Amino acid sequence: MSSLGLIAGNGIFPLEVAAAARRRGIKVIALAHQGETIPELEAQVDQLTWIKVGELQKIVDVLKNADVSQAAMAGGISRVRLADSFAPDQRALKMLAGITRWSDDAVLRAIAREIESEGIPVIDPVPLMDDAIASEGLMAGTAPDEKKLRDLDLAFGVARSLGAFDIGQSVAVKGGVVSAVEAVEGTDAALRRAASISGNGLVIAKVAKPGQDLRFDRPAIGPATIELLVEIGAALIGIESGKCLLLERERTLSLAQSSNVAVYGHV
Repeated sequence: MSSLGLIAGNGIFPLEVAAAARRRGIKVIALAHQGETIPELEAQVDQLTWIKVGELQKIVDVLKNADVSQAAMAGGISRVRLADSFAPDQRALKMLAGITRWSDDAVLRAIAREIESEGIPVIDPVPLMDDAIASEGLMAGTAPDEKKLRDLDLAFGVARSLGAFDIGQSVAVKGGVVSAVEAVEGTDAALRRAASISGNGLVIAKVAKPGQDLRFDRPAIGPATIELLVEIGAALIGIESGKCLLLERERTLSLAQSSNVAVYGHV
């Protein structure tokens, strides 16, 4: 691959993908979403174009004009902000009219099909990064006891069941009782709500939805996740081994270790 078209959402993930690509000598042509993508991305790419959510034709035009080899999506778009920032063009409206089930995965797959219809393959960017995926077993903190492992199994079971309905990726459990399930409010708000109900010692699962296309919608944790878990007094976060992305892996696990928050790769 000589060049990568990077369609960037929010968070640190787009920066990590861009940096990894450039370390491999790959030219990065980025499209950044207004109100979502952090401005620091510009220093990590060769070309950056700002767009509004829904400007599908502009995405295609930029990628084609730059003659990119492949494209990738990195970072999410806040559902809560869509009411203010969604500005679909004619191509996006036509694409959306053909979607029979409204879910994150369905919309992202449809966008990928539109881009690929122009001869630009859409790839999973994670293989560009080294050691970015969760391994199995304890990665940081104190090994969980049997009670916490049972809570984690319950959290994973609930998350996988509800994931089929595109409800969310995170579930919080304490003492065999589900405290909160992530919905449209997002992970942080859901976990703060769980802590307000159940107090310290929560066990949390972060799980990919069944059939989720990991090219552009992969569960992830990073330093901000650990900081939140410390804030709410959580005991353990279980992440799906082989699927969950560890952003700033070394910093994330070091922070978890020093804060005594267990990070556990669940099968």
